[in-house]
Amino acid sequence: MQQVLDVLIISTKAFFGPLAVFYALMAIGLNVHFGYTGLLNFGQIGFAMLGGFGIAISVTTYGLPFAVGVLVGLLAAVLFALLLGLPTLRLRADYLAIVTIAAAEILRLLFRSVSATPITGATRGLSGFSGDFYALSPFETSARYTILGARWSGRELWVVSVGWTLVALGCLAVWLLMRSPWGRVIKAIREDEDAARSLGKNVYAYKMQSLILGGIFGALGGMIYALATSSANPDQYQSANTFLAYAALILGGTARVLGPVIGAMIFWFLLAFTESGLVELTGADGIIPPEILSSTDVAQIRFVLVGLGLMTLLIFRPQGIFGDRREVMLDAR
Repeated sequence: MQQVLDVLIISTKAFFGPLAVFYALMAIGLNVHFGYTGLLNFGQIGFAMLGGFGIAISVTTYGLPFAVGVLVGLLAAVLFALLLGLPTLRLRADYLAIVTIAAAEILRLLFRSVSATPITGATRGLSGFSGDFYALSPFETSARYTILGARWSGRELWVVSVGWTLVALGCLAVWLLMRSPWGRVIKAIREDEDAARSLGKNVYAYKMQSLILGGIFGALGGMIYALATSSANPDQYQSANTFLAYAALILGGTARVLGPVIGAMIFWFLLAFTESGLVELTGADGIIPPEILSSTDVAQIRFVLVGLGLMTLLIFRPQGIFGDRREVMLDAR
């Protein structure tokens, strides 16, 4: 019984933890891109990396204030969106998908190159930039807090408090925007951009605005991730993270304000639950012998199990838990 309780406590902490915040913010941005506008952005992690490194480079490398680093990260995300959108948004959706995933990977390789060491720290990354952020915390840094049976440090509570506040404000902003005339045009572009263009709407400009807005959410997620780990390393921002954010979005439901948030929370709960559960089953007192499944294989097996669950969900409910089937029938031309 105690083992089951321990597994639930670990999973509950992951449900509200910094990684859930990180993927929720990235998925909110992807929801603006894919769910509402029909843009296939496969490089969302590039925006996240610019957000995290915007703070890290500004504070650590150039000694600028923390607030300036936040502005630098957001501005970098806007410029990145412009660079990606200017040559591709007039073309078919698959061109944007190819360009974004390639650009995100090029950016990661550039940041980890030897020539970038004086600025980005290359493979070692940067640290020592989160002091001003944690100085604002109302929680004792060295204290431990127990919430729902899980133990949280003061640093963790401050990060998740700020993170979930950003998520709430982001959801409110998306809800207001999608109920506005701007949001109605965005959804019309998703359904049939030729019809929107025939009504005099500048489809290219609206797509660019959507790409920038979603990229800003990705940058905010990258900032939370960097502050939670107190480090910024290019190898933390692998392209696979974009597809994990898509998994969270699809799980919760596209074109739903709370879909990406609930999806991210459930996704990380399931990953933590399967990992901690398998660790208990393969431990010294476990029922699974090491010949069948060793403890070193648990990290990979959890993705297999959660992946099978997502495949089943897509077969029987492709719109996600809270989604509408009509919302996923986009016109990706």
